Amino acid sequence: MAIQEQLEPNHPDAAITLNILAVLYYDQGQFTEALPLHMRALAIREQTLGHDHLLVAYSLNNLAILYREQGKYAEAEPLYQRALLIWEQTRGPEHPEVAYPLTNLAVLYHYHGKYAEAEPLFQRALHLREGALGPEHPLVVYPLNGLAELYREQGKYAEAEPLFQRALHNLEQALDPEHPLTRKTVKGYASLLNAMRRTNEAERLANRFSSSS
Repeated sequence: MAIQEQLEPNHPDAAITLNILAVLYYDQGQFTEALPLHMRALAIREQTLGHDHLLVAYSLNNLAILYREQGKYAEAEPLYQRALLIWEQTRGPEHPEVAYPLTNLAVLYHYHGKYAEAEPLFQRALHLREGALGPEHPLVVYPLNGLAELYREQGKYAEAEPLFQRALHNLEQALDPEHPLTRKTVKGYASLLNAMRRTNEAERLANRFSSSS
């Protein structure tokens, strides 16, 4: 806190310090301690930078993630929506960065069981990232996984499987088998195969990645 105390209380750099502290608390699961820090960082940025500044969108996003992880979806949704609007206004609706708030809002809708609202957001995020980065970039995996999980949970197995396969292909080219994103994708695809009663394939998939680690 010493760095923070050397700054004016409403200096924009104080928001950076508050955000760092909040993330540290968040990573330790101390959500109660993180909340007021994120809220104060947001207030400082709104006051000093204006309500439509991109850094305000980042603070909105951080606060929304905190609410989402506590299951407070009603509190998180308008923050994600406002963050997305700021990103679209500052970067343009077709900028690849917009895929980030799109995916976050889609994940919230997915958690909340709002599949019809989540699907077009995941699809748009996928389109933006593929267009900017190419279809095999590892960042494309996030919306791919989101769509695949969405379809799996709705029993749309035929739609989910090629998305999981694409995601795994991308990850095998770019990331270690022990990377959290790789492990998550393998787990999701194995769950799909088990749901389709293809248990031998699910076992081979799990063994393939455990043996490569």
